[in-house]
Amino acid sequence: MESKYNFKTVEAKWQNFWEENGFYIVTEDKTKPKYYDLEMFPYPSGNLHMGHVRNYAIGDVVARFKTMNGYNVLHPMGWDAFGLPAENAAIKHGIHPSIWTDSNIENMKRQLKSLGISYDWTREFATCKPEYYRFTQWLFLKLYENGLAYKKKAAVNWCPSCATVLANEQVVDGDCERCGTRVEKKSLEQWFFKITDYAERLLNDLDKLPGWPEKVKIMQKNWIGRSEGCEFSLAIDGSAETVSVFTTRPDTVFGITYMVLAPEHPLVEKLTRDTPYQQAVDEFIHRMKFLNEIDRTSTETEKEGVFAGAYAVNPVNGEKVPIWIANYVLMEYGTGAIMAVPAHDQRDFEFARKYGLPVRVVIEPEG
Repeated sequence: MESKYNFKTVEAKWQNFWEENGFYIVTEDKTKPKYYDLEMFPYPSGNLHMGHVRNYAIGDVVARFKTMNGYNVLHPMGWDAFGLPAENAAIKHGIHPSIWTDSNIENMKRQLKSLGISYDWTREFATCKPEYYRFTQWLFLKLYENGLAYKKKAAVNWCPSCATVLANEQVVDGDCERCGTRVEKKSLEQWFFKITDYAERLLNDLDKLPGWPEKVKIMQKNWIGRSEGCEFSLAIDGSAETVSVFTTRPDTVFGITYMVLAPEHPLVEKLTRDTPYQQAVDEFIHRMKFLNEIDRTSTETEKEGVFAGAYAVNPVNGEKVPIWIANYVLMEYGTGAIMAVPAHDQRDFEFARKYGLPVRVVIEPEG
């Protein structure tokens, strides 16, 4: 008997035995309750790291526990292998994207098998293969045909080196997590899904998730971000243009002392082009390109902005109020413009105090 555990020999022996005898191949069995155990698919970029091992080991524990408790467990694995990152990696290594991706899949698959994880490899698929993405294309067409997919311009995180859009999670301290290049905001036309049509249903159905922690449900509610209020337009003085704002407090409209446009708002260029204010506005917008939404909207971030040189007309009293461009308003939220009522909004109050703008109280309790 060996005094040391020879994992290379022992584990390889039993892993081969499990594979040869189809231990983890799943078939229909109506006598058992079903359980679907799915972990996040890895991007086949090269080698697994300990973050992968931690994630997939936890999923494997769940799969084995459920199997031992009598469930018919479907535990598949696949590869998130579609898009510009694969092409950029291939270009960097001077290899065709399909060769680069397929070789990485084989390598990572070998590593996963060496861990002895209980995947049913007969269910494997990669998102870059036509047999998979034909269904995502079909689903997109169905959404489009029913008016649930639409195109519009919006600001995105753009890495000029990778020449691709990044999720917020892929931007670390303002830099691309892959190549370290400074990330900027860029306005691009892109596709959106009209999930706002289902906001009420999404909120109501959170009550149908009894096993979810309350803090997670609260996060979901905040992410859905449903608000009740009204939208109205303000005319731009001396122009045929108007700007729409959304407010949950129409009773404070008389308290508007200025209004704010997001730096990405399409009206900004129209208002400031070829005016004495254009240079200052352009410089401000350029700085905002390198700040993410979290930094711009944080309560700890100093509110800052620049006057656009134009005025909007309050529709309820005809008063002209200055239009500012500020960091704390985002194009992605609401209409990308706000009516500023500094007496009744903390962010507006801080901004007004900094730039010497009027604060007008319109609602207060008796006494």
